[in-house]
Amino acid sequence: MKRIALVVMAGFLALGSVPAYAADTGGKDECLLISKDCKNEVDSIQQKIAKLQAEINKGGRVYTADELKKLHEKLKEANDILEDLNKPGH
Repeated sequence: MKRIALVVMAGFLALGSVPAYAADTGGKDECLLISKDCKNEVDSIQQKIAKLQAEINKGGRVYTADELKKLHEKLKEANDILEDLNKPGH
């Protein structure tokens, strides 16, 4: 009886871990890329720039060319905002 219970519990445990594998995005930061799963993330502009640079450094092994282009555009936008904030008079 204990053996059957162990087998059943192991089966449930295995089924419970399947969605975690399906949700794996291969190391992509969906929040930075498409603003998905960002509920609890509030970063300073400097933190966002650092995260974008780190993601861009992952390159083609993680991101497609289009995704890298989006990340580069977001990095440029973030740097422009930081530059504007650092101008005298702000």
